[in-house]
Amino acid sequence: MTAKRRYLMCRPTHFAVTYRINPWMDPTAPYDNALAVRQWANLRQAFLDLGHTVEEIDPLPGLPDMVFAANGGTIVDGRALGVQFRDAERADEAPAYAAWFRESGFEVEMPKHDNEGEGDILLAGDVLLAGTGFRTSHASHAETQEFLRRPVITLQLVDPAYYHLDTALCVLDETNIAYLPSAFSPGSQAVLRQLFPNAIIATSEDAAVLGLNAVSDGHNVVLPVQAEHLTEALRKAGYNPIGVDVSELRKAGGGPKCCTLEVRA
Repeated sequence: MTAKRRYLMCRPTHFAVTYRINPWMDPTAPYDNALAVRQWANLRQAFLDLGHTVEEIDPLPGLPDMVFAANGGTIVDGRALGVQFRDAERADEAPAYAAWFRESGFEVEMPKHDNEGEGDILLAGDVLLAGTGFRTSHASHAETQEFLRRPVITLQLVDPAYYHLDTALCVLDETNIAYLPSAFSPGSQAVLRQLFPNAIIATSEDAAVLGLNAVSDGHNVVLPVQAEHLTEALRKAGYNPIGVDVSELRKAGGGPKCCTLEVRA
């Protein structure tokens, strides 16, 4: 079922690829800031066209990855868990997002362990799927459960290319997901098969264009237009895939979901 959503986004005014903190980033390759802004604006418009609410946080100079709002926190039931980034290059994003949460009236708590927000913490029905292995520490999962008051299911990521959970798994609705099995440890694959027996299995080609870094409202799924196999699989499963091109932002390792933090009052 389609539900109207509230999203927080950050315009990529200062987007650049000047350092390397994930396998997608190449500081020696050219990037186009103006194109990144246009692609981001088209993504924002896609959400508005679907009837969703989009709010914006002001981008700060010197923080080229601040566009990836999903990493700014996790908001569930009006409680906002802030973030602690693994990499120093992104550290100053954490207080900026926490300030927005406070100004918007949310109860805010900052984690004591590395935690990169909805990059690794995804609400799926009544539970939180929590990734670990590269960015978000396993120790943070206990903090997440305690503050957000939802059961947490730990999932071990094993492929450096899919360093955040939201690059390897998309929550489609309250009962189903799409994911790339090879991005997870054998034990985590078994857990996902048990929890989501009807999951859509993505191909390596889908994942290679960050096709799983998608945003679903329960029916409409906004995903990279280059993920052709996943688009067709979603359509066959009864979802409405909406393709967008955010390939310039992919040069920093991000897609539609990375740019989108869901605000759950």
